[in-house]
Amino acid sequence: MKAGSIGREDRRDMAKTGSVGPTGREGEPGGGMTETDGKNGGGLGKKEAPRKRYSKGTILKLGRYLLYYKGLLAAALLCTLGSNLFALIGPRLTGYAIGAIEPGRGAVDFGTVWYYAAWMAAFYVMSSAMSYGLQVLMLTISRKVVYRMRQDVFEKLMTLPVGYFDIHQTGDIISRISYDIDTVNASLSNDMVQLLTTVITVVGALGMMFTISPRLLLVFAFTVPLSVCMTKFITGKTRPLFRERSARLGEMNGFVEEMISGQKTLKAYGREEYTIGRFDVKNRAAVDAYYRAEYYGSVVGPCVNFVNNLSLSLISVFGALLYLAGSMSIGDISSFVLYSRKFSGPINEAANIMSELQSALAAAERVFRLLEEDPEPVDAPGAVTLGGRGGAVRGAVELSHVEFGYVPEKVILHDFSLRVKPGQLIAIVGPTGAGKTTLINLLMRFYDADRGEISVDGREISGLTRESLRKAYAMVLQDTWLFYGSIYENLAYGKEGAVREDVERAARAAHIHSFIKRLPQGYDTVLTDEGTNISKGQKQLLTIARAMLLDARMLILDEATSNVDTRTEQQIQRAMRALMEGKTCFVIAHRLSTIQNADLILVVNGGEVVERGTHRELMEKGGTYRQLYEAQFE
Repeated sequence: MKAGSIGREDRRDMAKTGSVGPTGREGEPGGGMTETDGKNGGGLGKKEAPRKRYSKGTILKLGRYLLYYKGLLAAALLCTLGSNLFALIGPRLTGYAIGAIEPGRGAVDFGTVWYYAAWMAAFYVMSSAMSYGLQVLMLTISRKVVYRMRQDVFEKLMTLPVGYFDIHQTGDIISRISYDIDTVNASLSNDMVQLLTTVITVVGALGMMFTISPRLLLVFAFTVPLSVCMTKFITGKTRPLFRERSARLGEMNGFVEEMISGQKTLKAYGREEYTIGRFDVKNRAAVDAYYRAEYYGSVVGPCVNFVNNLSLSLISVFGALLYLAGSMSIGDISSFVLYSRKFSGPINEAANIMSELQSALAAAERVFRLLEEDPEPVDAPGAVTLGGRGGAVRGAVELSHVEFGYVPEKVILHDFSLRVKPGQLIAIVGPTGAGKTTLINLLMRFYDADRGEISVDGREISGLTRESLRKAYAMVLQDTWLFYGSIYENLAYGKEGAVREDVERAARAAHIHSFIKRLPQGYDTVLTDEGTNISKGQKQLLTIARAMLLDARMLILDEATSNVDTRTEQQIQRAMRALMEGKTCFVIAHRLSTIQNADLILVVNGGEVVERGTHRELMEKGGTYRQLYEAQFE
């Protein structure tokens, strides 16, 4: 596979899932997250690779995050050890105090009773103080771990190829970086403390009971294995349910994100009731998955509690027999009973939090699965910078016998060849699904060609660094993207060190300067929620101005003027020709009237160039181009 973003082998693997290729793009399969509403409440749209059992692997990965903070973790372990050891001394002192007033020993020694009671109070106070310190430390550790994990996930998203976002819902990705990581955070700050306490308390209580009466300890030889077997059986059954719960919540979030972003279209078509019905199906699926996971997960606690109460009953019976036989004192029996509660109590509490741990592990599994996604491949060994060593990018582009398909069984481009001279304006036209946007994806190396070669300035693009190749292009898409920030920040986004004069010059060329100046804060006006406080046409003019500001030698316009009126479009076309003289331009257009001055027009249909030439040549030919042109004026 070439060192591109998405190679053929990757696409073949994704094709097995039944969802490959950007959704809704022409020339590309519908793919993406399909909606399958059924009795199960809708599918995930694509089946991901078979999941590994996360019990060991996921815990080890979480452990590596914890080890980043060894000092805090060591302090937490010391607090856990001290808190539980101090608490474990109390029952033994209780036994001594009770022994001081045991019948048959003569006068009651209240001095001894108060002595042991005072020490008990002191140890319990120290235990509480260290327990508080433990809680603070674990909150600090979990905050740092979650911060680092969320940072790693976001940085990972920045390294993933475009193809990953083409086949995953935005809402599902957001669910992983927010809900799933928050679930892990809650588990680290609460459940980890409980587990540490359980281990130390159980081991300590077991040791103390052994020193009091090894024979009475044999009761746990029956109850502990029974409790372990029950817990293991139930958690094994509930593990898939918690995976499903996280998946269903991610799917529902993805659906909500899609519907919110399409509110205008939804209302325009009067699909509110239909959409509510679809959400109801997904909401019910998420709620049912949540209920099933919590319902079966909650069975563990009562079952283990039953076994623990059974062990207490057996201890009471056999302890009474040993007392009657003179083998144990009342004080020893009371201490043993208290230690048995300390032994079984944490086990019961640990069983109760198993559902939370299962949920946290399922959420962590989804996070780590994203972190383990293959990033965009590194540049090929020996890759060079386009226009490096003082040489400027000229903008000569050549495609030679290029073949490509998002799915191996469906080829989009067939034996596509094209030679573009520096400074030429190339227009690409054709019906929807012809492969026009696919060609742009290949030029930018969002995907790699299956066969053939693409070169820029005589260098095959697989031998160029991806960063230098993409910086050689300025790109304006039909789908405008603006972020929360001032208009100035949005326009200067692609050019480091851009000053106000440069920004205003580009805005004037895009015929958006006068509109910006009429705004209350001018260029400092803040755009909210992807620029919803301005019109779609104005948003597109801003993205065009942003592209004009770049020093790129090549320009890609993918229906860049589809949201502006005809007169403004003509003004922009003239301004662009003046500003980008000597630069290579690729224009995808449906309004054929805007490309009459193109140096070369390619008519693409079925992934092949069926016609090529200037506007006049193609009109005189009377073929597909003329039919498309005349159809717009009928």
